[in-house]
Amino acid sequence: MADARFFHKIEGGLTLAKLAEVGEVVLPEGIDANKTFYDVADLENATENDVSWAFIPAVRNALKNTKAGAVIVPEKFKEYVPSGTVALISQDAHRSYGLVASAFYPRNFEAGISSSAHVDPTAKIGAGCRIAAGAVIEKNVILGDGCDIHANAVIEEGVQMGALCTVGANATVSHCIAGHKVYIYPGAQVGQDGFGFAMSPTKGPQKCPQLGRVIIGDDVEIGSCTTVDRGAMGDTVIGSGTRIDNLCQIAHNVKLGRCCVIVAQNGIAGSCEFGDGVVSAGQVGYAGHLKIGSGAQIGAKSGVMSNVEPMKKMMGAPAQEGHEFMRQMVALRGLTKKKTTQVKADAKIWFWKKFIKKG
Repeated sequence: MADARFFHKIEGGLTLAKLAEVGEVVLPEGIDANKTFYDVADLENATENDVSWAFIPAVRNALKNTKAGAVIVPEKFKEYVPSGTVALISQDAHRSYGLVASAFYPRNFEAGISSSAHVDPTAKIGAGCRIAAGAVIEKNVILGDGCDIHANAVIEEGVQMGALCTVGANATVSHCIAGHKVYIYPGAQVGQDGFGFAMSPTKGPQKCPQLGRVIIGDDVEIGSCTTVDRGAMGDTVIGSGTRIDNLCQIAHNVKLGRCCVIVAQNGIAGSCEFGDGVVSAGQVGYAGHLKIGSGAQIGAKSGVMSNVEPMKKMMGAPAQEGHEFMRQMVALRGLTKKKTTQVKADAKIWFWKKFIKKG
């Protein structure tokens, strides 16, 4: 159960009819659509007043024994739902759970501007915004309705953000035009200088002004302590629906397509271009100026040094097609096993010659 000190649940609960509407689930025939539920909970702890979920094989036994009043499941799990529990059938049970949980725990805060926040008189603040203690809103900033700016966040001069955006504590946003429902997590840095300079062996590095912006689409999340550098001349672009995890580096002039997923500790060098729906697992590094095709999947700890075609699955450093990488790993294990066997045999021969024959 969610701790009420930190998470604020709606009052009055949600009927099955409402759950079906918001959660994209199908109700069983003949069910009372007015039956009300009051919370979400995991299978083991749910009560008859709670909605739970199950969408992976590992939880089948827990599903069979759950006391939940309703469970969101895919069609193939329907047979495991105990009698007395309502099976809410979904084509994507994980997504449906997210929608239902969000309905029970909607975005909620008390609008207002803290007396210890600094808001420049030229800034335009939309209706229903919260600006917390220590936050700084500089000249000519535009914030849409319902934005939530947390403590000590800094929105620098000229930044524009759409409605329902959130900027976490100690985050900084500069040189940025953002759409609606953008969530910038605590400590993130958006719009700072890119790593741009001209090298000289005799005169040292010469800084090149970074004169571009960061353009962020709608419904984007940028994780804690992630850096998104502004462009050098053109713009750095983050496509709508994209999710960037914590501790990532998005360099200047990178362009990410729609609905990309960039997992923690990725480093994407300057001017890389990702298509739509690219998934990049943890700790992947990219050389500069690469093109990663739509739907590509890059395995954890890969080192990507060349362009990737759409829908390819890549692994390893340097990255190569996944099936080829796995073949090489199998071959390498075979070689090392043979080598180990030979070393043991050689050791026995040496021991025999060195000690036993002399004895």
